[in-house]
Amino acid sequence: MNMITHDPDNKCYLIALEGDAVAKVYYEKKGNILDVISTRIPDEQQGKGYGKVMMESFLHEMRASNLLIVPVCSYVVHYMNKNPQWQDLLAK
Repeated sequence: MNMITHDPDNKCYLIALEGDAVAKVYYEKKGNILDVISTRIPDEQQGKGYGKVMMESFLHEMRASNLLIVPVCSYVVHYMNKNPQWQDLLAK
């Protein structure tokens, strides 16, 4: 799993990719629930499978931190629909 760091000041999680490239997952927090509002893979890293890397790292972190998510970002909605193993992290 790729290294992930939390940047609470900017309301995002940073996931290390290759070299200095970093994916970002932006959120709004309400209690123990994160509305995942946007994700970003650097342009030069797109199309290389890093969306999955970003989501796997982020969702492992959510599970370890006992946080739930509400997918707002269309990519996160798509990913969650295609990967039922993460359904327990969806806020009801």
